[in-house]
Amino acid sequence: MHRILIVDDEPNIVLALELLMKKEGFEVHAVDDGEKAFHALGEFQPDLVLLDIMMPKMDGYEVCQRIRADASLKNVRIVMLTAKGREVEKEKGLALGVDLYITKPFSTREVVSKVKELLTVMPDR
Repeated sequence: MHRILIVDDEPNIVLALELLMKKEGFEVHAVDDGEKAFHALGEFQPDLVLLDIMMPKMDGYEVCQRIRADASLKNVRIVMLTAKGREVEKEKGLALGVDLYITKPFSTREVVSKVKELLTVMPDR
């Protein structure tokens, strides 16, 4: 079973994503800030992170940068889900190593489909 870490400070988004991902058979853990995300990475060991950019304590760009700098997390997929939709912000995310950049508002079906797509090349635990 693949593990997904949801990192977003908007409770409604977290709840919706958590329900959808669990319904699809994923093991899910959610946190509401970037600092907690980095701690959860070691404990929960996700295969994929759904990551917001604008969060308290540590933004999504910094979380992404730390994930990509850690060799033990090199196989973790990162999907940014954010209201920051300008091209320059998208380019920054991609340059930092995100696998996919999706702007809010988004289709939850699209997110589930893209998550499944990104995880198909990964073996189950």
